[in-house]
Amino acid sequence: MIEMYKKVVFENYLNFKGRARRQEYWMFFLVNLIIAVVLGFVTALISPKLAIIGNIYSLATLLPGLGVAVRRMHDINKEWWYILIPLYNIYLLTIEGDKGPNQYGADPKINS
Repeated sequence: MIEMYKKVVFENYLNFKGRARRQEYWMFFLVNLIIAVVLGFVTALISPKLAIIGNIYSLATLLPGLGVAVRRMHDINKEWWYILIPLYNIYLLTIEGDKGPNQYGADPKINS
């Protein structure tokens, strides 16, 4: 789980090309959510003025989050703007990716 998070944040920070498996997207989402909740809780306990730490973290993970979402859309052979469609994008993020290569690259399930 942590390996997927580190892969998205450190190795693919500004990568909007290629494909990302469901597991990569949802593990990043889960770890990011846990970190954000813990940061928010801890900083609220210590001092409300420390909430800036959570804001900085959110800004730091904004681009990797968008990148993995775009790559996830590529995995199901959709363009990036599908992440902007409410509710439908959640459905798209949960379906299995294309088997074999598509116009966005090789199947990440085979290559991992």
